[in-house]
Amino acid sequence: MFDSIAPEYDAFNHLTSLGIDKLWRRRALRWIEGPQVLDVACGTGDFAMTIAERRRCGVIGVDISEGMLSEMRRKVLAARLEREVSCEVGDCAALRFKSGSFDNVTVAFGVRNFEDREACLKEILRVLRPGGKFVMLELGVPSWRPVRRLYEWYFTKVMPLIGGRMSGNHAAYRYLPASVLNFPGPREWTAFMRSCGFTDVRHRTLSLGICRLYIGTK
Repeated sequence: MFDSIAPEYDAFNHLTSLGIDKLWRRRALRWIEGPQVLDVACGTGDFAMTIAERRRCGVIGVDISEGMLSEMRRKVLAARLEREVSCEVGDCAALRFKSGSFDNVTVAFGVRNFEDREACLKEILRVLRPGGKFVMLELGVPSWRPVRRLYEWYFTKVMPLIGGRMSGNHAAYRYLPASVLNFPGPREWTAFMRSCGFTDVRHRTLSLGICRLYIGTK
């Protein structure tokens, strides 16, 4: 699915979020420090490139979609970040890296697509160094009822129509809203992170809950 929508994926995200997705990534940067970062479910590389540019560190991106990674490689070369950013096909549930390899592991808008979330979070915990942080951005649903109703209408009716017309893959853009609406709420998700072994788990609401930031420490 993600291979088929890769060419239009960035344009769709920026258009439908009115560019606020860039602000969300910048807000997450305060929790990211250290010379080596692993960006899981990196997609077309927006978060990995933002981290490399603003934190001056090395970033390895991992994703299961070669189509997304092809877009990422093109963007990295255009930005002249090939010394700082690399990427490879990989499954978060079975990362190839040694335990304790990274200062930070990040995921931007990808955790809801993990097939086995427990296995993936435990792998992320394994490759973090002691004291390292897992920094996660994920789309959410506003808590305030009037905003929630408007958001759900836009998210389930307007966004799939735009995405389907841009990519020709209507099924993919019906799946994406459903995956957000079915994702656990903040209380449930923070409890799940703790059950997977993370400590000092924190949650931040961004843009009235349209995006949520989660941080956990090894």
